Amino acid sequence: MAPKKFSLIVFICLVAVLLAAPGYGQDEEGEAAAKPEALYIPLQPPFVVNYGGPGRLRYLKAELTVRVHDVGAAQSVRHHMPAIRDALVSLMSRQEELVIDTQEGKEQMRKDALGAIQTVIETEEGEDSGVVDVFFDNLIVQR
Repeated sequence: MAPKKFSLIVFICLVAVLLAAPGYGQDEEGEAAAKPEALYIPLQPPFVVNYGGPGRLRYLKAELTVRVHDVGAAQSVRHHMPAIRDALVSLMSRQEELVIDTQEGKEQMRKDALGAIQTVIETEEGEDSGVVDVFFDNLIVQR
C-alpha cells in the first residue's frame, strides 16, 4: 500500500473516531444542541385588494409566506387562516398610496402584517402564536 493512501485511510479513520466520540457536538449539559425548527407556510391564494381610499381604484397583489418555529404553531396558522386572511385584507386595504410607494412603507406593512397574524392567533389561542416572521414572496402595486 502506498504511503499516501495509508495516510489518507488513517486520517479518515481518525476523523470518524473523533466524530463518534461521546460529547462531540453536545453542549455543557450533555444534551445535543437543538436548533429551532423553521417551517414556512405560504398564504394561498395571493391577496388582491384595492387600497388608497377615494378616487381612482388602486390594486395591490401580495403573496405572503409565514415562518413559524414549530409544528404546533403551523397548525394554529392553518386553523385560523380565515381570521388571518381577514386581518391581512383589512390591513392592506388601509394602506395609503404615498406610503406604499416607499421601501420603508412596504417594510412597515410587512411588520404590521406580522403583528396582525400574531394578534389573531394569540387572541384565539390565548398563548404565544409561535409566528416568527412574514415574508413578501411577491408584491405588486398598481396605481
